[in-house]
Amino acid sequence: MNLPIILASKSPRRQELLRLMDINFRVVLKDVDESYPNNLKPEEVAVYIAEKKAQAFDETIENEIVITADTIVVVDDKILGKPESAGHAIEMLQMLSGRMHQVITGVCLLYKHGYHTFYDVSEVFFSELADEEIRAYVNKYQPFDKAGSYGIQERIGLIGIERINGSYTNVVGLPTEKLYRELMKL
Repeated sequence: MNLPIILASKSPRRQELLRLMDINFRVVLKDVDESYPNNLKPEEVAVYIAEKKAQAFDETIENEIVITADTIVVVDDKILGKPESAGHAIEMLQMLSGRMHQVITGVCLLYKHGYHTFYDVSEVFFSELADEEIRAYVNKYQPFDKAGSYGIQERIGLIGIERINGSYTNVVGLPTEKLYRELMKL
């Protein structure tokens, strides 16, 4: 990949995934309103927000690729975003305990004013989690920057996730397999 790449994400997990892919990039952040229309399907929500994040760069870049992404967690057709408080995080994890949920990451590649979007869906199966385990996790890890209130690579993921159908890196926050193929197309 010879083109300069901008990752528009403060997520240390997304940054680490790109580094592990041997992609050179720089991080540039812009504040973006992450609201979305209520009539969208969950996968459309993730793509909509990723594209909205890319639009913030459209007027300021030339021969660079901007990568934006948004990850959501869906259970019972309900979208779980980032928790607003410790109590909210505990409530989300209790909702996920002992159940399957979907993790959907929408990605947008902005290049020469063109928007190329895609998404990935992974099914994540949590075992039953004790309330004490949930509270201890939330208190120690403060998962307020994570959709669904958890990081798969942290303790709760290591002790609580029974299996995944789909991409592990998608659950981390960036479907690297699909991203690599889409970058090669550009």
